[in-house]
Amino acid sequence: MWGDHRRRRGGPSKGYTCGSSFTAGGHAVWCARNIVGNEPFAVLLADDLMHSKVSCLKQMVDAYAKVGGNVIAVEEVPHQRTGSYGIVTPGARDGRLTEVRGLVEKPKPDVAPSNLAVIGRYILQPEVMTILGEHRKGAGGEIQLTDAMAQLIGQQPFHGYTFDGVRHDCGDKAGHIIANIALALERDDVGPAVRAYLDGLNKH
Repeated sequence: MWGDHRRRRGGPSKGYTCGSSFTAGGHAVWCARNIVGNEPFAVLLADDLMHSKVSCLKQMVDAYAKVGGNVIAVEEVPHQRTGSYGIVTPGARDGRLTEVRGLVEKPKPDVAPSNLAVIGRYILQPEVMTILGEHRKGAGGEIQLTDAMAQLIGQQPFHGYTFDGVRHDCGDKAGHIIANIALALERDDVGPAVRAYLDGLNKH
């Protein structure tokens, strides 16, 4: 496990953690506890690439300024894929904000409370670190961040935010390739060549 901590006077702390073994997101977040201290913090998962004119996190920070508490990025997924995500039990909706009344980690489609999935951006309160510190294992025998967040519901404000943009799942091989192609097509330097190649494939 490795951590780096830099603090600007009057500004936020930035850091990252990485593990030598896969123990799910909950353990990786817990390893940043000394960076976080007793302050709200953001988590950005590298395998979710959020592409938008205004960054996903900036949109969430603006929402957080209105509602406080915990704000997590969410998006609707096909019902048959709920078993791959943390899923929200939704409450009242206000524009892009959805009240979170419950969270379930990787439920089967027939028991999922919705198809509103948690994706890789979070603004959380430091109390979640205490819960993660109990090292309770959930789905897959791993320490799940979703399970820890669920214990904050009812104690603190908790909302899901549907961001304005496109998510690319770079943790999936095909998703990683699609993300590279999608972003390449928007670039002036490489976009024409990539588009010409794809057009050529369509002709075969």
